[in-house]
This record gives sequence, structure tokens and C-alpha cells, in this order.
Amino acid sequence: MKKPTAKLLDLQTGQLITTPKTYRHRVMVGIPVTGLVRYEWVMGRYGQVIPCNWSQVDCLQFYHSWSPIGFQVAEARNIIVAAAIDGGFEWLFFIDHDTILPPTAILKFNEYMLKGDTPVVSGLYFTKSVPSEPLVYRGRGNSYYDKWKIGDKVWVDGVPMGCTLISVKLLSAMWNDVEPYKLADGRILRRIFNTPAQSFWDTTRQAWFNNTGTEDLDWCTRIIEGGYLKKAGFHEIARKKWPFLIDTNVLCRHIEADGVQYPSRGEEQEFVRK
Repeated sequence: MKKPTAKLLDLQTGQLITTPKTYRHRVMVGIPVTGLVRYEWVMGRYGQVIPCNWSQVDCLQFYHSWSPIGFQVAEARNIIVAAAIDGGFEWLFFIDHDTILPPTAILKFNEYMLKGDTPVVSGLYFTKSVPSEPLVYRGRGNSYYDKWKIGDKVWVDGVPMGCTLISVKLLSAMWNDVEPYKLADGRILRRIFNTPAQSFWDTTRQAWFNNTGTEDLDWCTRIIEGGYLKKAGFHEIARKKWPFLIDTNVLCRHIEADGVQYPSRGEEQEFVRK
């Protein structure tokens, strides 16, 4: 069987050379962004410690990065998901434009990519509020889950997307099941992510109900209810009551446009092991 090859540029001769194709489309970094980011975010994003034997040509070449501007968050995520699936990537790493990563975030997530048995892993960060609350959820409508300490790996049923690694196998399992829709520019996307915003009359209870929320928790709920973990081949994880992992060693900061970072009053100290 003929081995796959690729064309690379020889920097000494300026010629394209044929070489064995050894690179994998391992991880795409997706960044939904409004167009404005703080310098602190830039330092977190591009100040990452890169694992050994990751291909790195310059500061933008060691992984692909998609940063859609001018879309609602759910649509931006759907554009990124489509690109990750179309490009044959194994993992998608979402970084929100207001989430500052610790320098070792990619090193930590590389461990999960090497093992490949945990399809959704999130870092830890807190709400942009005073007091600030950890975005760690078990259940809906019952506030945050607090039975953990920083350094723990916490299994939950709801994670935020601001610093989250997702297996593209899981996203691909959803692809054909979810609704296609068209953007204003004519592109067809799939509603992998959706921001719930509904008002409806319940004929049984004879009352109006509102269904609102965020695209990340909505996605988590649909993953579980749709059985997509099992469909994607993660059978052991699918049996868990809390199937998503938050690695609290990846402690991020949540930043406002004016530079205020959260937690702003030391709320994280409640979760430091004494």
C-alpha cells in the first residue's frame, strides 16, 4: 500500500518537497469572539506551554484556530464545529474571548487527548458576578455544586464552554440528528449548539411557561438525553450519572472588557483545600 505523503516547503532551497505524511489533525482551537479581547487574554492564549512533539512552526502553526466574529455565540460555535468535522480533527478546544487560561492548560488537556477516553473536559472558572460562583453543575435549577476542592477532578452534568475540550466523535454523532438551518450569508449549519428562548402554553397545566438559558448547558442536556455519548462509542462514560469532567487544576479567570477579573473578591478561597 502506498504511504500517504505531503508537500512541505524546504526553507533552505525554497522548493516544495515530498515527505511522508506524519501529521495528524489532532485538535482545533475554536474561539467565538466579538472582536475585542484584553491583552491579559492574549497572554493566556499565546503564552501556553506546548507539549513536546507537538508540531510548531510559528506562534500560529501548532494548532488551527477559528475565530468567528459577528455571530451570536451559538452560531459561532456551530461554525467552528462544522469546520472541525469537515477538517477531520480529533478534538475541538473551545476558548471563549473572556476566559484567561493558565499557562499549563494545553499540557493538562494533552493528557486527556492521549488517553482519549473522556469526551468532554472543562477547566474551572467562575461567573462574572459579585459574589462570583463556580460554573460547576449537577442538576438544573439547583444552583452550583460545591462538594469539591481545587485540585479535584469533578464529574458533573453541566459544563461551561469557555475552556472546554470536546471529542469530535461526539459532535459528529449529533450532526445528522440535529436541525439544519441557514445563516444570513447562505451557509447551512447544524444546530449542534442552540440558545433556548421559548414561551409556550402547556395545555395540561393550563399555564404559560418560559424556557431560557445558555447554549452550553442546553448542549449538555441534549447530549445526555439524546444518548450521544453511547452513539459516539463512549459506553463507560454514557453510564455515568454525571458524564462530563471538570479538571479544577485548570483554573481560569473570567475577565470583563474593563479588565476586572472574576472571582474578584477571593471567592475561590472557599474551595482551597486547607
